[in-house]
Amino acid sequence: MTSTSDRSSTRPDRTIEELYRVEWGRLLSLLVSRTRRLDLAEDALSEAFARASERWPGKGVPANPAGWLYTTAYRQVVGRLRAEAVAGRKAPLLAVRPGWVPPDDSREELADDRLHLILLCCHPALPGESRSALALRLVIGTPTEQIARLFLVSSATMAARLTRAKKKIVLAGIPLGAPPEDELRARLDEVCRTIYLAFTAGYTPTTGPRLLRADLAGEAVRLAAVLHDLVPDATQVRAMLALLVLHHSRRDAREHRGRLVTLAEQDRSVWHHAEIRAGLALAAGLQPDAGYAEDLRLQAVIAAEHSRAPTAAATDWAAIAGHYAALEARTGSAIVRLNRAVAVAEAQGPRAGLEVLAGLDDLLPDNHRVAAIRADLAQRSGDIGLARASYREALDLCSNEVERAHLRARLAEIRTARR
Repeated sequence: MTSTSDRSSTRPDRTIEELYRVEWGRLLSLLVSRTRRLDLAEDALSEAFARASERWPGKGVPANPAGWLYTTAYRQVVGRLRAEAVAGRKAPLLAVRPGWVPPDDSREELADDRLHLILLCCHPALPGESRSALALRLVIGTPTEQIARLFLVSSATMAARLTRAKKKIVLAGIPLGAPPEDELRARLDEVCRTIYLAFTAGYTPTTGPRLLRADLAGEAVRLAAVLHDLVPDATQVRAMLALLVLHHSRRDAREHRGRLVTLAEQDRSVWHHAEIRAGLALAAGLQPDAGYAEDLRLQAVIAAEHSRAPTAAATDWAAIAGHYAALEARTGSAIVRLNRAVAVAEAQGPRAGLEVLAGLDDLLPDNHRVAAIRADLAQRSGDIGLARASYREALDLCSNEVERAHLRARLAEIRTARR
């Protein structure tokens, strides 16, 4: 984590952006833990960031910016609670832990209750469709629009889901804290889905100039490690941690000077090999299971196949295609089928991959990766007309600037070759 002194020396707007990425979930979890009012805490923290944007450019970044944000948000929550008590002609509500007082923003070491906040979001009293989305919003601070894209719904629909879920937590009085052992295990599948979605959000930014958000993905890996420490014997937790560690170990090779680098072209010397060894050790101890645990185990096995190959040519694509086939049979996922098409193309040739890809446009409408993969396979199979049309379609659908640059370069290769 970046130190306070490092943050204070940067431009205020960049400091605020970094604080939002790194500290949002930690600050919100502490506010909810102290005040027991999720509805007020989220609004107050958003307002604190807004005030920082107004004041810090002129007055400078405080010595402890996270403490400043926390204290500002906390005071707003307390003010709202007092107003509620007066309006309702009631005695002041006990909204904070007994004996607790606001911190001195220059000295306070803020606690970390993010895992408790995830468990709160995954409470069985909440609708299943809202749990993972709510945790992404509250723990990671993922924008509602991006969560909506992950869940393939409109922004308005997702905003309504999140609002209903937060109201449910407040009205039902769901507490923030670690549940009993049996209750924790009952929620493990949903907690794993939540952390995996947070990780996915870091590697699939749909807009903007960045190909990946390594900080966001790294936070998900950290949460997975914390969960594994709590329940080390749970297959789904071990498999998820192995999967995330192995994927994340390749983060520094995925992009070079703003250019997307495909898996086949990546410089494997910059992979994080200590992390690969740790991930492979986790994956090696996995046994076939049932339910979501088996879904995660198969994905971890696939990631292990990629990670242990010393070169792209040494990858066992036939084994990977087989694992994807088993995963697709279990889940019926169109995304899994998309990945299987790539593996089949590597194992059996691009035409075989195109056959697996057929019909996916209807299952994944407006997904630029379907068109991008079809373009690549068509180009490799010699169908230049289909390749050119598919690259153009992918460009029309893609809004990430790094991916668009990659697609334009591939399309230019076709034009150059024709000349």
